[in-house]
Amino acid sequence: MLFWSIAIGLTAIVCATLYYAPARQRVNAADTDSSATEAHFRQLLEGIAAERANGRLSESEADAAKAELAREVLRHRSEQTGPEPGTRLSSAWVLSGCVVTAALGLGLYALLGQPGAPDTPLAARPQVAEQQVDIDSAISQIEARLAEVPEDVRGWQVLAPVYMQRGWFDDAANAYRQVLQLSEPDAEMRTDLAEAIILANDGNASDEAMTLLADAIAEDADNVRARFYLAGALLRRQDYDNAKAEWQALIERAEGDEPWLAAAREGLAVAESGGEAVPQTSQDTVTQEQIAGMVSGLAERLEEQGGTIDDWTRLVRSYLVLGNTDEAQEAYQQATRAYPEPQARQELDALIEDAGLSVGGAQ
Repeated sequence: MLFWSIAIGLTAIVCATLYYAPARQRVNAADTDSSATEAHFRQLLEGIAAERANGRLSESEADAAKAELAREVLRHRSEQTGPEPGTRLSSAWVLSGCVVTAALGLGLYALLGQPGAPDTPLAARPQVAEQQVDIDSAISQIEARLAEVPEDVRGWQVLAPVYMQRGWFDDAANAYRQVLQLSEPDAEMRTDLAEAIILANDGNASDEAMTLLADAIAEDADNVRARFYLAGALLRRQDYDNAKAEWQALIERAEGDEPWLAAAREGLAVAESGGEAVPQTSQDTVTQEQIAGMVSGLAERLEEQGGTIDDWTRLVRSYLVLGNTDEAQEAYQQATRAYPEPQARQELDALIEDAGLSVGGAQ
């Protein structure tokens, strides 16, 4: 009922607008004093007569001036008479057309429309499909560029998180290896590569991944994501003593309200009991909880304390890897407010654009 009320109201407004639009009305015009205007014309006529009497105007010139003044009087009176009778007939036709159009529109929608139908799923909308094609085209162009110029680290930095988002973990691992080789590696880069390797191996950490995580922690002892992955990998390898040490080190760094703390305590319980505290299936889910906890912790820190553009880029990338596009978009908007200059967030803008999300300035 609400829909029909709104539809009928809007139809009435549109019809009224169309009806009154052709009317010959003067808008915002000051009212004219007819008597004052006529007195003005009389003064002009007397002036012409005086000029003729003084010899300043010839008889023909005076006649021409009087004729022009007469035309001006007629023009003025025509403007004061208002719409002609034919205008009313035209308005009637316009009104009839409005009524017929409104009746047909509302009638056809009542017959064919479905105001209560649910929205079309986002993925099924044509504009989203076109956007997906654009992303695929962009990926192909970057890949072609890298085939010619493999030392373009910027291209690898853009492709790696996109591969992760799409679940192409082997390709993502290769891209992150290129980034590490072409730039100065840091703890986050190593953790990114380790994450891609672990996900490509169904959650099992290879020796390469273990080394990367250990190096990341050695460089940044407070790297929550690296500690989570390392502790989880040690747990799955049944290296309970080292897993226990990693879980304890991670819990010691918690303030008590971190969303990943429950998963860390569960992992510690498993390590302390030699793998018997919880079923094996729970051990396999620890990694996903760890990832979600790490992302939540990073988001809270950035919201409370702020951070560098690299921190915001890392948060957005993490949300995209988890498939949380709404959270990724919101984090991006927060980043644009912190860094309104596009030059400062080129990598972040490219990441958002490749993910098919909205790119723009601060809102």
